[in-house]
Amino acid sequence: MSRIVLAIVLMTLLSAREASAAGQGAQACEIDRPGLLALDQQQFDQDVRGAGGGWRAVAARPGCETAAADLIRDYRKTHPDDPRLLYWHEGQLRAFAGDYPAAMALMQASRTPAPQDSTGWNPYVDATMAFLAHDKQGLAAAKKALDALPPSPDLPPLQDGIIELPMQDGQVIKMRWPPNADVVEGLARCMEKSYAVACSQECRPGSP
Repeated sequence: MSRIVLAIVLMTLLSAREASAAGQGAQACEIDRPGLLALDQQQFDQDVRGAGGGWRAVAARPGCETAAADLIRDYRKTHPDDPRLLYWHEGQLRAFAGDYPAAMALMQASRTPAPQDSTGWNPYVDATMAFLAHDKQGLAAAKKALDALPPSPDLPPLQDGIIELPMQDGQVIKMRWPPNADVVEGLARCMEKSYAVACSQECRPGSP
């Protein structure tokens, strides 16, 4: 067999293998799109039971981050009432998939009006976008702004960076203040890593 013929055979086999893998990947990410788009926003975006419902059930499948992001995009268009958190979650999924430019545009759209930002959401957004842009100074500035945020006066007193929130069932939830400070610390610690790794527990300080 000549080298040319052998090369053609190898290229054909490789193309077939890639097509098969792509087909398997698409099948793994198949969803009941009409059913998911018919959910209310609480069910679609905030169902964190078990592996999660709504878009989270799709995102939990390996390699389906983009499919889940596309689902959120379509949901936003169908349910345009309050899309800010949907912009954020879609942006996160785009970032997990490695599409940083698209992620940053979506995250920017999730910002809240400054007078309404009592929990440091905008500094969290700024820190994340700075990470995606490989802007170490911008991340440091956003982290400083977030760390300086005082707790709301209607919350329990802050103790060693922790707020203890009593629940109706008698349980107490320990929450770091400000919110997302541990995530931003992880981004700062793992600036040279991917967003997926930098957001993981391995980059964060110890949990309370």
